[in-house]
Amino acid sequence: MASLKKTGSNPAAAAPLEPAWERVMNARKEDRPQARDYMEKLFRGVFEVQGDQCMGNDEAIVTAIAWFETFPVTVIGQQKGHTLEERMRCNFGMPSPEGYRKSMRALKQAEKFQRPVICLVDTPGAFCGVEAEAKGQGRVIAEHLRAMATVKTPCISIIIGEGGSGGALALSLADRLIMLENSYFSVISPEGAASILFKDSSMASEAAKNLKLTASDLKSFHIVDAVIREQSGFSRTQMDESTDEIRKAIRVSLKQLTRLSPDRLVENRQQKFLNMRGF
Repeated sequence: MASLKKTGSNPAAAAPLEPAWERVMNARKEDRPQARDYMEKLFRGVFEVQGDQCMGNDEAIVTAIAWFETFPVTVIGQQKGHTLEERMRCNFGMPSPEGYRKSMRALKQAEKFQRPVICLVDTPGAFCGVEAEAKGQGRVIAEHLRAMATVKTPCISIIIGEGGSGGALALSLADRLIMLENSYFSVISPEGAASILFKDSSMASEAAKNLKLTASDLKSFHIVDAVIREQSGFSRTQMDESTDEIRKAIRVSLKQLTRLSPDRLVENRQQKFLNMRGF
């Protein structure tokens, strides 16, 4: 009996989550602020632009013209939706080719009118259905990456939740890449990595640890430029403190980037990614 008491455990006591997996779970919380929530708090005079002038309008990506303090800006955000109806309309934040074409349309307009671009990244990944592939999903993401790499205006990307696969990377090739404390950024979802590496998706927690996908990991690799702390009880209804930190980071970045010529911006942006560790 003494042995049983020594080794026995309290079934009510839950095992602590692996830190990287805990970040992933926090990034996926339903009450976490999304792109439209930040657009309401950070910008004024928001005028949304819909449609890709080709196939239709993808609500998983929101594009708008707005004011950030004294700067006219273009805002591009990935939206998941909060209610079930909104999530279905936004395809749970998984953009289709129409969404990326709409985003490229916004990038071209931003360059034409010399407006800085602010991207709000939050997606488990681009939609991988048959219909999306038939419309050239892979090609349009590659074209979007080229557009981000070459656009002659300042680009700031902020990972506000999930940063999954090429769907997130498409909006993250920027002059400044910022992450919120409980967001993640990865080439593949932890479940997908676990299925490939361990042949068991239930080992997603272990995969998350090995993927080094947290904001602190990526900051140490010099992939991310800054990490924004999240306030206690961070949610849609408690986001003002963290939003103020995001506002400060955007302000500082814009003041630095708008001093550079368009050609120097593109040159520095491309060199930044070429100089990342491992390349």
